[in-house]
Amino acid sequence: MAIGERIHFFRTLRNMTQKYLGMSVGFPEKSADVRVAQYESGMRTPKADLTNALADTLGVSPKALDIPDIDSNIGLMHTLFALEDLRGLRVGKIDGELCLFIDKSNSRIHDDMLRMLSSWQAQAEKLISGEITKEEYDQWRYRYPEFDTTQRWVKVPSQEISDAITKQ
Repeated sequence: MAIGERIHFFRTLRNMTQKYLGMSVGFPEKSADVRVAQYESGMRTPKADLTNALADTLGVSPKALDIPDIDSNIGLMHTLFALEDLRGLRVGKIDGELCLFIDKSNSRIHDDMLRMLSSWQAQAEKLISGEITKEEYDQWRYRYPEFDTTQRWVKVPSQEISDAITKQ
């Protein structure tokens, strides 16, 4: 999730207008809403000092706004928090073991993610059982969903092909 989407998410969560947020971080009243809209739409990317000011005003860590950095544990945690907000990822315990799961309350996301995660789990089992090699497993993961045979993935035609078809 891009920083603009996170700014929008937290701003709406806090019931703030773009103008209010913009003025709170020091933009002039006349352009405050336009500037925030530019950041939320991705037309502009805030520099570190502005990201810090936005985070402070929104009552979140700057890491909660930044583009996910899964190379650090803190960055990974904020990525997981974003997935909680967007995809219904939840943390819980099953038989005393910590686990992540997809909340069933949004059935469309839950069902889609369940199918995808089940495909991944099946490939992981094949690797463990020796049915496929580590290279085959990695190829499946790194080229996903191209080599996923458990689901139907539709390739969307290019805009040029789509335009040509509709002209006929």
